[in-house]
Amino acid sequence: MAKPKVDPDLCIACGLCEQICPDVFEMGDDVAYAKDVNCEDYPCCDEARESCPVEAITCE
Repeated sequence: MAKPKVDPDLCIACGLCEQICPDVFEMGDDVAYAKDVNCEDYPCCDEARESCPVEAITCE
């Protein structure tokens, strides 16, 4: 099962991932966080990963 991860050292908290895929990503105070879900169950997860301007999102 591939789980989304956001690298807090790369994330610039732009909020784009949450806008694209709010079922998977949410904004914290300084960075975005990925919920404990399977990437394959949420097609928007790949779109958010591909749209991240700093490539902070991975699915592992």
